[in-house]
Amino acid sequence: MLEFPENIIEMINAQLGGFNTLIGLKFVHATPDRFVAELDVEAHHKQPYGLVHGGVYAAMIETVCSTAAALNVFAEGKSAVGLDNATSFLRAVRSGRLRCTARPLHKGRRSHVWDADVRDERDREVAHGRVRMMILEPDSKVDGVKVQLET
Repeated sequence: MLEFPENIIEMINAQLGGFNTLIGLKFVHATPDRFVAELDVEAHHKQPYGLVHGGVYAAMIETVCSTAAALNVFAEGKSAVGLDNATSFLRAVRSGRLRCTARPLHKGRRSHVWDADVRDERDREVAHGRVRMMILEPDSKVDGVKVQLET
């Protein structure tokens, strides 16, 4: 049975970098079958009508699902890259904290499919998505470069 180290949340948050840091995403829970991340809605998350931009939901879902798949295969020296992200926007949000929870639908040898929902502070589902990932063997290349964490 796959187990993560006790400090897995700190490890994940230390590696988020780039876009995830820019949007303020932070992981708060990680087990092999449930990953959770949150962000506080700020002005830069909104579109011109003052609503959270749909891209924020899609990005949260993509990050949480991709991180989940990657960590599930990391011990085997493998990595995961996204193939498809289908996100539906269900309810408008203007402020507060958003929480994204991802769970696996399928964890195969060559692909994973993870399902995720984003909820607001009142626990209303505001977005729902499904992400399909390709599982890469050790030393695989993407765009001609070996897949590895950039630090």
